[in-house]
Amino acid sequence: MIESSVTALAVALGAGYLLGSIPFGLLLTRLAGLGDIRAIGSGNIGATNVLRTGHKGLAAATLLLDALKGTLAVMAGSLLSGAPSLLGGGEPLLGAAAGGFGAFLGHLFPVWLGFKGGKGVATYIGVLLGLLAKLALLFCGIWLAVAFATRYSSLSALVAAALVPIAAYVWGGPLLAGVTVLMSLLLIWKHHPNIQRLLTGEETRIGGKAKG
Repeated sequence: MIESSVTALAVALGAGYLLGSIPFGLLLTRLAGLGDIRAIGSGNIGATNVLRTGHKGLAAATLLLDALKGTLAVMAGSLLSGAPSLLGGGEPLLGAAAGGFGAFLGHLFPVWLGFKGGKGVATYIGVLLGLLAKLALLFCGIWLAVAFATRYSSLSALVAAALVPIAAYVWGGPLLAGVTVLMSLLLIWKHHPNIQRLLTGEETRIGGKAKG
């Protein structure tokens, strides 16, 4: 526990950022001898693009690790502020929220990759799991429903990100809602190329090959 609340928040945010900056998709594909994932498909470092290599196991591992770093960052922020783990629900503390938000920023803008990272879906889910688990379940449920209906991964994430902050406010209050709003806005912004392709009918469906 760090006595100064300002210091605790800064450390939680910084530690979360460094944890979130670990590019698991890039590391796993290189270890598997597949080269630089940024030169494949959409060029993204996340699980969806890893799946385009044809290695479902690597894609699943990337998804799990990208989510896990968000959850661990929340737990670390909680411990720094002197609180118990927030897994399972409850009102999130500011330190936990700072850690989770830091991890999300780290994934989107990793220092190791020139601040050019992923789109944050898995890490968002991991942060939600740490702050209030049923929000993570809600996000995944919405994602699966939209993906089943449309086969668009990007649209599924966008719809989930738009709806989750409403539930966050109802279930967790203003602090949780504020964190999810910030993450959702960043996630939507990172998906702006996908939004353009969705509008023009050029977006790649799940299981298809990335265009361009």
